[in-house]
Amino acid sequence: WLFEALMLLAFGCSWPASIAKSLRTRFVRGKSPAFMIIVISGYACGIVHKLLNPPTEPGIEQYVLWLYVMDLLLVSTDLTLYFLFRKNDTPRVA
Repeated sequence: WLFEALMLLAFGCSWPASIAKSLRTRFVRGKSPAFMIIVISGYACGIVHKLLNPPTEPGIEQYVLWLYVMDLLLVSTDLTLYFLFRKNDTPRVA
């Protein structure tokens, strides 16, 4: 579970930067909604796995589920911003 949690933390660190850039520039050209949907599907599968196979003993391992949820919400936010700003032709200068 330790390396799973570290992987989720590492992936989770990249999405806030992507979200911030989209909000700042209102420009999403180059982002792939298909890729984001695949990533969201992967996180959803991880959530289902954790729900179907909960840890046998209480401890830090139970918090890995919340890392999946956090990452799924971050990617979903970025995907939402993609659909909001996809028609913008030029980035906004901040």
